[in-house]
Amino acid sequence: MSERPISMGVLAADDDLYSLILSFLIPPETSEAKARQAFDCILRVAEDQDFGRCDLGLAQSGIPHPEHFYAFESRMPSATVKLILDDHEDLWVPLAKRFLPFRESAVQRIIWKISKENAYFTVATALPNVVPSIFTLPWAVGEFASDTAFLTMNQVRMAFLIAAASDSDVGYQRQKAQISSIVAAAFGWRAIAREMVSKVPAGGGLVSKGLVSFAGTYVVGVGLDRVLRFGRHLTREEKRQQYAYAFERGRESVHQIVESLTALGRSTANARAVS
Repeated sequence: MSERPISMGVLAADDDLYSLILSFLIPPETSEAKARQAFDCILRVAEDQDFGRCDLGLAQSGIPHPEHFYAFESRMPSATVKLILDDHEDLWVPLAKRFLPFRESAVQRIIWKISKENAYFTVATALPNVVPSIFTLPWAVGEFASDTAFLTMNQVRMAFLIAAASDSDVGYQRQKAQISSIVAAAFGWRAIAREMVSKVPAGGGLVSKGLVSFAGTYVVGVGLDRVLRFGRHLTREEKRQQYAYAFERGRESVHQIVESLTALGRSTANARAVS
């Protein structure tokens, strides 16, 4: 994914605006080597045929352009970044790797997406009527195998994606320290989940269990991002703050997951009863 070629078109009527868009895509803090790599991915549109050569592009506001080009608003470029990432999940990693303005937002989206996946899986494995409908049977054998192993490996996958988006080394050998910390933390998050579920009634227990997986995965992702960006780990207090933030911010998403999976479980059970 990180090595996927990408072509960013720039449609600008004058050189000044073209230079402005270039300075946005390749900010001054970009190293010379990285700036050359980014520049090689940029194509200034000179004729209609150039549009088809671009995966996506930025266009001067007010100039007609195809759907895969986005109007560049110099006073709010972050809005343009958001629109592009909303429409092109498949390009999160290559865009973030090549162009710094996309990196922080893309990494946040990766963290949020994997956190939701882990919450979804955790809730699903707690609903016996749902598991056979969504996952193949081997995944449903044993609570430890279905929960902890899956959540941990998905966090390892997140570590790969964050490293790729951050233009860093990717792979088991090159990320040994990161992966070791993820595996070590897995037992801690699992213990918290068991404790919380045992203290909360059934419906709330599902939400709590999903939230623990969500928040735990989120903190792991933020910690990985912090190491790659600043070369330091989260402090204990920062972990606590990020966990509390994710626990609150993820509540609505986890509630929706629980509602959808509970409804699926009921429909599956009814279908079996009828058959």
